Amino acid sequence: MPRRSSSTGSPTGSPNTPRNRTPQPVRVHRRSFGDFVKAFLAFVALLVLVVGVPGALATQLGWPVPSTWDPQEWLTNELSVGTFLGILTFFVWLAWAQFTACVIVEMKAALSGVGVPGRVPGAGPSQLLARQLVAALLLVGATAASLTPGLSQLGQSLDTNQRGTVAAAQQTPGGGLFAQQQEQAASTAAALAEQASHAEAAPSTAKDGDTKYYRIQPPEGRHHDSLWEIAERHLGDGRRYKEIYQLNKDRVQPDGSKLSEASLIRPGWIMEMPGDARGGELVEMPDEAPNVSPEVQQQIHDYAKTGGDHAQGSGGGASQVSLPEQRPAPDQNTGHQQQTPHNTPAATPSTEAQSESSFGLPEALLTAPLLAAGLLGALGRRRRQAMWQSALGSVGGRRGMEPPTPTGDAADAQDALLVGADPEGVRLLDRSLRGLAASLAEESRALPTVYAAWLSNGDLHLQLAQPAGKPPAPWQLGQDQTFWMLARSDAERYEDGDTAAPYPGLVSLGTMDDSRLLLNLESVPGIVSLSGREADRAAVFASVAAELATNGWSDRMTITLVGFGQDLTPLAPNRLRHLDGIDDLIETMEAETRQRRGALGAAGHDSVLTGRTGPAQHTRWAPHLVLLAAQPSAEDAVKLAELASDASRLGIGYLVGTETGDLPGASWEMEITGEGKLLAPLLGLELEAQLLPTAQQQAVVELFVQADPDQNPDGPANTPPFLVDISEQGRPAVYARLVGPYEIIGLDTPDGERSALLHEALALLLLHREGVHPRVLSSALWPRGVTEDVRDALLERLNAWLGTDPDGSARLRTDSTGRLTLAKSVVSDLDVLRSLYHEATQGRGINSRQVRGRLLTDALVLVRGPLLADRPEGRYRWLTHEIIDAQLPLLVADIGLALSAFHLEKDRAEKAIEALTAALNSAPADERLWHELLRATHATGDTARLQALAADLITRSGARGLPPRTEALLDELLPNWRSGAVAAG
Repeated sequence: MPRRSSSTGSPTGSPNTPRNRTPQPVRVHRRSFGDFVKAFLAFVALLVLVVGVPGALATQLGWPVPSTWDPQEWLTNELSVGTFLGILTFFVWLAWAQFTACVIVEMKAALSGVGVPGRVPGAGPSQLLARQLVAALLLVGATAASLTPGLSQLGQSLDTNQRGTVAAAQQTPGGGLFAQQQEQAASTAAALAEQASHAEAAPSTAKDGDTKYYRIQPPEGRHHDSLWEIAERHLGDGRRYKEIYQLNKDRVQPDGSKLSEASLIRPGWIMEMPGDARGGELVEMPDEAPNVSPEVQQQIHDYAKTGGDHAQGSGGGASQVSLPEQRPAPDQNTGHQQQTPHNTPAATPSTEAQSESSFGLPEALLTAPLLAAGLLGALGRRRRQAMWQSALGSVGGRRGMEPPTPTGDAADAQDALLVGADPEGVRLLDRSLRGLAASLAEESRALPTVYAAWLSNGDLHLQLAQPAGKPPAPWQLGQDQTFWMLARSDAERYEDGDTAAPYPGLVSLGTMDDSRLLLNLESVPGIVSLSGREADRAAVFASVAAELATNGWSDRMTITLVGFGQDLTPLAPNRLRHLDGIDDLIETMEAETRQRRGALGAAGHDSVLTGRTGPAQHTRWAPHLVLLAAQPSAEDAVKLAELASDASRLGIGYLVGTETGDLPGASWEMEITGEGKLLAPLLGLELEAQLLPTAQQQAVVELFVQADPDQNPDGPANTPPFLVDISEQGRPAVYARLVGPYEIIGLDTPDGERSALLHEALALLLLHREGVHPRVLSSALWPRGVTEDVRDALLERLNAWLGTDPDGSARLRTDSTGRLTLAKSVVSDLDVLRSLYHEATQGRGINSRQVRGRLLTDALVLVRGPLLADRPEGRYRWLTHEIIDAQLPLLVADIGLALSAFHLEKDRAEKAIEALTAALNSAPADERLWHELLRATHATGDTARLQALAADLITRSGARGLPPRTEALLDELLPNWRSGAVAAG
């Protein structure tokens, strides 16, 4: 079926009537005498321009192609009036050819039913004129409805003809695109201002008691018809959608179905309207409606005979978001359930935590698995960055060896992140979305517009703005044509790829019926408003900002916070920016909107979605999401509405707070209640909202501030969290070797299948001498969830296995905060390694060279390989949250560098080389070790050996080449190394 363009006029034809936020259906009317006059005049104009112009040119000025082909003669002839006339003739012929091509393109699009004609290069005004003439010519034909807006404006000014709706601007690239968008935005703002001042004025243009009908139109562009907008257009107030719902509830529709929810209406349905309805799309009783087809008349006749009980109903008028149908609940052993227990909205973690220990963890973070995973990943990256930066400090006493240990609320927040995070869910979501984008690109298909995503029982449901055909395998259609579904088992087969993130604007809002909703902020056709108390709104805004800033399913992104969130910027300084007021915001977004429109036009894209699958996918079209917490003034609201009118096409999203719930220009309206419910009645949503209250927000920010290396240039004290007695008298009762293969000395090996769990639990406790919350321990050992009795049974076995000290005290203890800790008699080789290095560089080794050398040598001997080198596959997944994988190589490298410096002080180059080589076995990527190895090798005076080492470094570097500092060092130590590298190559 040809796609019809949106109507550019108001229903009544009045210029003061607010324009619709979504495209209106095409108006059906009788052909008037004026239509035939316009069609005749258009035919004459086309005949003159397409046939008459070339005839006149050929007879009066000649053909543009010369009769002879002699370029040399052309260059040597003198310039004359005839020469200039010839050049002018050529350009006139060229203009005629371009206009004729425009006529052919527009005629082909009109006759074939294609609503988006192709663009003729450089023919903006010419193609617009051709479009108007062709449209007028076909105005009396059946195909006119498939043309783009502008049919009724023949003879009006160019600016008037460029007043397209949002959908028309999206579908009509070319010379007039930007003027269309700007004109439409201005008219939208004016209409919204009028609507804001006259919202309650709805004069009746029909006699009470008249029965009128409206036929639900198919989706246009990105928009769906809705009862709210039908009421807004024809009753003057969208809030009267309930009257339409009550008139039509449970009546049988032409397709045999019934209207049961106000948010679920389908194209082709026929709605009885109240008597005071007005507007061009309405029809009276069938016998008085000659402008509709006999088929539609019969459907209206049939519909009028079906009574319906007109019962009072509830629900909203916008059908953009709905809950996907639930698949049968899987068995816990099938692997299709959510991976972590916190994904079940019905859980009340804080209550459970309080009952099992002396304190609870913040529920807001426990019940936000995607937010927690993003925050935890970003925190880990920040801590690694701090360590890598501190690695440039002095050798032997390096700054920042250990990250600070959080305490108080920050410690509770970190534990809640560890328990609540679902990194596997984030990984699957990211791979699934990128895999979908890659599959569509392979099929040369555009990305569909996605309004929302639902995570339900491990499956991913994408809700599309409109049907987009059959999804690529392994995706499948969901409950209808607007749902694409991917089962978790299929998502697990996706692998990492380099495709750009297709929907980075998805953000969690909350849960409903065990399903988690992610709204795609950048695809909303306008502003999303949020009403409610200020504190409740702030918790929603903080959650949205934090998840957008740290999520794992996006690449680049800009998030602008206005009126709040200045303290949130440490979460992602490269993404988050803060503006003080709305004036700065409007100035910034006006400039960015113009820039994005120009960039899309220059690239030939109609939206950012097509740009993300092109060759520039990694460098352009990143979303810009604006979060404005305070309600703007009426004037500013109109300006924002103007900016947001085309924002979804440009990859810009607006979430705006409001105290009253009445925000001009708001396409989707939500409300947060004091009970934590997120309500969107027009969308049919009632969610358990995802929140980040002020206390948890401050605790999370504190974690990031503590990890920021720029916060304290001198870094924290280089002191391990746990020092052991390294003398003979300090021999531990239980000694675990973690650096290399896992071994335990001093305990019997547990019997049965529980041995692996006990070993893993002990390793986790040894790596966290500050203490481990019981819920953190259980979530680490059982990522998919476990019952409380199973966890308690394991802790009892662990306590019995570790035993007691000679004084009778248990080696597994609980501290004053309720966290599990180990006695000092239980030690790991990592504890000893840290203690030896600390004693050598900050203890007795400072004043005794002999002691320093012995301690450093003993420390390097302990290094037998990477951490837990023989850990079984599928276990110890909690190590992905740790930074020990970055700490240990840096610690080993520092020990090797310190021992090398110790030997080089006495010119023992061979001993230094031996120490550096041993350290490189565990830290092969540390550039500092290679530099010191080059210096130590140079100190031997063996040039051939130094050349061989240089060649080895070049081979290891591969196509990336040597780092600049390494090249500079080789230039100093071995000036001819480049020629040797060329010869070796």
